[in-house]
Amino acid sequence: MGLLQLVVGNATATGPRERNEDFCGLVTPAAAQLADKGALIALADGVSGGAGGREAAEYTVRGLLADYYATPDTWAVPFAVDKVLVAINRWLLAQASTRRDLAGMSCTLSAVVLRGCRYYLAHVGDSRIYRLRAGAFMQLTTDHVWDKPDMRHVLKRAVGLDQHLSVDFSEGELLAGDVFLLVSDGVWEPVGELGMLNTLNLFDSPQLAADELVRIAHKQGGQDNASAMVVRIDSVPDKNLRDQLSAERSLPVPPRLKPNTRLDSFEVLSLIHESRMSLLYQVRRLVDGRLWVLKTLPPQAAHDLAATDALIQEEWLAKKVIAHYFPQILPLTTEERSALYYVMSWHEGATLQQHLDNGRHFGVAESVQIGIRLVKGLAALQRLNILHRDIKPANVHLGADDKLRILDFGVAASAGLHDVSDGAGTPSYMAPELIAGEAASVASELYAAGVTLYYLLTRKYPYGEVEPFQHPKFGDPIPPTRYRPEIPHWLENILLKAVARDPKLRFETAEEMLLALEQGEHRALAAPRRTPLLVRDPLRVWRLLALFSIVLNLMLVFLLVVS
Repeated sequence: MGLLQLVVGNATATGPRERNEDFCGLVTPAAAQLADKGALIALADGVSGGAGGREAAEYTVRGLLADYYATPDTWAVPFAVDKVLVAINRWLLAQASTRRDLAGMSCTLSAVVLRGCRYYLAHVGDSRIYRLRAGAFMQLTTDHVWDKPDMRHVLKRAVGLDQHLSVDFSEGELLAGDVFLLVSDGVWEPVGELGMLNTLNLFDSPQLAADELVRIAHKQGGQDNASAMVVRIDSVPDKNLRDQLSAERSLPVPPRLKPNTRLDSFEVLSLIHESRMSLLYQVRRLVDGRLWVLKTLPPQAAHDLAATDALIQEEWLAKKVIAHYFPQILPLTTEERSALYYVMSWHEGATLQQHLDNGRHFGVAESVQIGIRLVKGLAALQRLNILHRDIKPANVHLGADDKLRILDFGVAASAGLHDVSDGAGTPSYMAPELIAGEAASVASELYAAGVTLYYLLTRKYPYGEVEPFQHPKFGDPIPPTRYRPEIPHWLENILLKAVARDPKLRFETAEEMLLALEQGEHRALAAPRRTPLLVRDPLRVWRLLALFSIVLNLMLVFLLVVS
């Protein structure tokens, strides 16, 4: 399998200015992180005339290079870069407001992330990014300056300029032989596009090309700091990022496993769960005797590429979640496996659904504690930008160690990396907007958590049971006190807010729902208002109006006849 290989050259010079307010930086991590996060190259130009321009440029580049690699691997590249830059922008504004010597500190930024077979650009200001591909030289960014002859050096956008930072993001396919050029206005303005193209064609070495661009900029009368970064792509991965992360895609699906048989370094003890698309076995690791759960596909799915990819994606996402609210994945290399499977921690206990099926009655206080822990688990996923998409009692496990764990990442997805509009989930726990075909969201996750707690307390669903392929009409949810009058009103209000038909009326974040559960009756939520009949069932309203109109007209006709 090919690897992403690149060569970077960078140069900067002060020129006739008193100090250099440009700053360049790059990170090309080791192979594993290169596949997950990519290589990051960034150039910033401190805004002239404002104090702290150099400080703004250096802090922005250093902060981006450091903090981008600290973001979760499950975040899409533009999402991660934007989160980091928003924080940097906030910090620059805070510094400028508290230190007079740094008032107005701001800078431009042009950055490239190279990952797998894709490139991602982030840009604000009037530094530029160009691409040379097969002889064609193209500017990939747009200058954020005022479109007037006397104001073309005045920035409309910059990091640290406004409370709201708006960054241009774009992406495209990465090809071997591509050359990316990042330059400050101290280079592109005096050298011009033809001069930059000729220089790139003249030098095979990115470092020599960068040095020459900076030299020419000042030789041709450039009065500003000059900085250039030249990135040459020597090779790209043979496959896309997902394939690269999932080398086990070529592993065969194992045959159905029997107790006391061995698979690699594991001994199979028993089959603990079977469904149409998965098999779960309890296994013992031979090296230390510990118990684990091995998950794989049934033999009939051996040639189902979609099922194979789904299992690989499930393992990849689950490995990113390091929290005691979830089973933990045993890291295994491809070389340690002769078949397609992954292994997660084993925990004694049972799911909430198994407890209910065995006749267990959950009290109010116990249900609230379960709800608190469940929402804490969802908050951990929310911070990683992961949507579980199948929260229900069968996927919530109560361990013998008294810990709650969320199971089954089979349909989990990370917004921005995966499709979250495919209607995955269990119908009775799916929010109305999901059934209508909209994408999953934090609001739909909290809806499922609300239905789970509602069902735990009442063994009923707030809108009744929903069958697959059914298209129900959603009115107002049935108050849970109708089934269990002892449920306190503060808890009822939380449940009704969580399962509201309109996503805007639900909790906005897991932390908000968690706070409501923890505060309980001390800061009780107001009871939700009933939805007007015209909103809940407009057709019924129009039918009633039509019926009323007919009756009224008949009465008028009758009165006319009688009179």
